[in-house]
Amino acid sequence: MFDKINSDLVNAMKTGDKFTLSVLRMLKSALQLEKINNKKEMTDDVVINVIKKQVKQRHDSCEEYLKLGKEEVANDLQKEIAILSAYLPEEASIEEITKVVDEAFKELNPTSMKDMGSLMKYVTSKLSNVDNSKVSNIIKERLVK
Repeated sequence: MFDKINSDLVNAMKTGDKFTLSVLRMLKSALQLEKINNKKEMTDDVVINVIKKQVKQRHDSCEEYLKLGKEEVANDLQKEIAILSAYLPEEASIEEITKVVDEAFKELNPTSMKDMGSLMKYVTSKLSNVDNSKVSNIIKERLVK
C-alpha cells in the first residue's frame, strides 16, 4: 500500500494535480513520522491506521470549520477525506455491525454500561474494518433499551 501511495504521488506530480499531490505529501509525511517514532515497518496495517488517523483529524476539523461558517475550508477537507479514504478498505456496514452486536449481546449478556468495554472488544475483534463510533452508538442504543 505504501508503494501505491508513492506511485500515486508521482502520478499526481506528472499530471499537475496540485491538490492531490498536497494531500499525498501530507500522508507520506505522516507515514514517515510514524515509521521514525515507532520504529515500525510500513506494513499495510500500519499504513491503514495512519490513514484512519488522518481521516479522523480532517473529519473533526471539518465539523469545527462548519460550526464557524467556513464552508470553503470544510469542502477542501471533505475532498482530502475522499482522497485518503480511497486507500482504506471498505468499512463494515451498519447491518454487519448490528449483526455482530446482536451476537455479542447473546454471548456476553450485558446488564449495564459497565459492560461497554467487553462488548466493544468483542465486536471489534469480529469486524476488521469498522468505525468504533458507530459500534459504540449501536451498543449504547441497545444498552439503554
